[in-house]
Amino acid sequence: MALAPAAPAAAEPRGDDRELRARLQELVDRPDGPPGAIAVLREDGHVRVLRAGVAEVGTGRPPRSTDHMRLASAAKAFSGAVALRLVDCGLLGLDDTIADRLPSLPSDWGAVTLRQLLHHTSGLPDYSMAQGFVDLIVADPHHVFDSQHLLDFVADEDLEFTPGSRYQYSNSDNIAVALMAEAATGQRYEDLLASQVYRPLGLTQTSLPSGYELPEPYLHGYAVQPPDPPEDVSTQFGASGAWASGGLVSTPRDFNTFAAGYAGGPLISDETRQQQRAFIEGASEPAGPGANRAGLAIFEYTTRCGVVLGHTGNTAGYTQFGAGTPDGRRSVTVSVSSQVNQRGNPDLLAHLRAVEEDFVCALLAD
Repeated sequence: MALAPAAPAAAEPRGDDRELRARLQELVDRPDGPPGAIAVLREDGHVRVLRAGVAEVGTGRPPRSTDHMRLASAAKAFSGAVALRLVDCGLLGLDDTIADRLPSLPSDWGAVTLRQLLHHTSGLPDYSMAQGFVDLIVADPHHVFDSQHLLDFVADEDLEFTPGSRYQYSNSDNIAVALMAEAATGQRYEDLLASQVYRPLGLTQTSLPSGYELPEPYLHGYAVQPPDPPEDVSTQFGASGAWASGGLVSTPRDFNTFAAGYAGGPLISDETRQQQRAFIEGASEPAGPGANRAGLAIFEYTTRCGVVLGHTGNTAGYTQFGAGTPDGRRSVTVSVSSQVNQRGNPDLLAHLRAVEEDFVCALLAD
């Protein structure tokens, strides 16, 4: 049965659109705010697009739902979708271990399960924090990494805690998930994304590049450090160093479609979805709106207006939030063109999370 959604219908303007646009404009108008912001609300096939600022500094062009952008760690939800689809097919099991599927990795990591990787309870050291990896990025931001060897940067390190004993967000987890998927199928992760996610959901503008260039047109991403003017960092880094943990490129339209399909609906079986929604204490990075809890490559966001399920992400030039209702009938994405996180600008993150919550409330309104 085809899962691709029908073409979305244009929604009639709503009374709260002006208020929502004003909330986006408040972000853009901050001295430390992003140059552009775009949100997409999808309700039973009807789509509303709200935006503020510009897609590129020095132009008057607004952000568009067809502009490409980096998904950052929201890409982890896609690796979760691939893995859970393979669980449904019987090609992977949530209790399969690294020793079972990836015996070339350190034997001390062998007991870690797919479930723990997806839950961020594995204890794997984060390869993206390894000095050798950082040194390569600093020396050559466009360096092309071999995805099969990203975990080599931490292969001489012990697990940071007993698997399953606590939550700790790690980019290594989703690299291992993708490698498990490749080992189970004999197919490249990029091809699995196409067969298990893009085609079933009708995504046509989502890809996992190995280089640093972005498809045209794209939402330019910026480093914002007042009083200096925003610096365009859209293509500062290549995507291969993030791969399954953060290398995906998509559009607001595609991202929103994915958010609905991954949160609910027929992409994943009911039995597997129950496992996906085994939530524990843990926040996405950066934290999303409301109270956060971690499932299997998905987060529960409990806001003042209700619950949505999704993922966030941040990287140079971009910050993402995407979520859907548990039944998959409604979804919301908010994308801004600068990196916002607790470490870099906690006040701006608090503002962004408040705006995201306002959009969740608009999504859930009757």
